[in-house]
Amino acid sequence: MTVTIRRALAHDAGAGAACHIACWREAYATIVEPKVLAERTSDLAERTERWRQMITDPRPRWIAVTAGGEVVGFSAAGPGRDDDIDIGLELYAIYVRAAHQGTGIADRLIETALGPAAAYLWVFEANPRARAFYTRHRFAPEGARKMEPLFERPEIRMVRDQIVTTAGS
Repeated sequence: MTVTIRRALAHDAGAGAACHIACWREAYATIVEPKVLAERTSDLAERTERWRQMITDPRPRWIAVTAGGEVVGFSAAGPGRDDDIDIGLELYAIYVRAAHQGTGIADRLIETALGPAAAYLWVFEANPRARAFYTRHRFAPEGARKMEPLFERPEIRMVRDQIVTTAGS
C-alpha cells in the first residue's frame, strides 16, 4: 500500500481529527479508564477545530495519507515546552492507526518530524508498545515524570541525543 507523508493542509482538519480520535481509542483502550476515554474522544467537532488551529501554526503537522486519501497517522514536533531540560525540540505527537502499525509509517513520520536532531517527548508510562518504538529511535527515559491532564495517566519523559550520520548511511 502506498502511503504519502506530507504536511497537513487546511482541508485535512476533519480527516486528521478523525484519525486522532481513532488513534487515541486504539492506543489507549487498555491504558485509560473506558469512561474517561469515551468522554475525552467524543467531540469530533472540537477536535477538528483544534486541528484547524494547529494546521495554521508555522510548525508543520505531518500526516500519512493512503493512495485512497485516508489519513492513517500523523506527527508533530516543535520548540520544547519544558524549562527544565536543555533540548530545544519536542515531539508533541505521533500516532498511526492500528491497522497500519508495523508497516514503517511511524518510522517515516518520526523521521520527517525530527530528522536526526536531539529531541524529547512525553509518553504514558503504561504504554510499552510506544516506549519500545521510541527506544528503537534512540530515546531513553531520563527520570522526569508527570500526570497527563487530559487522560489522567502518568507520563515519563524520554530523550535522545542528536543522531550522528556518516556519509553513505
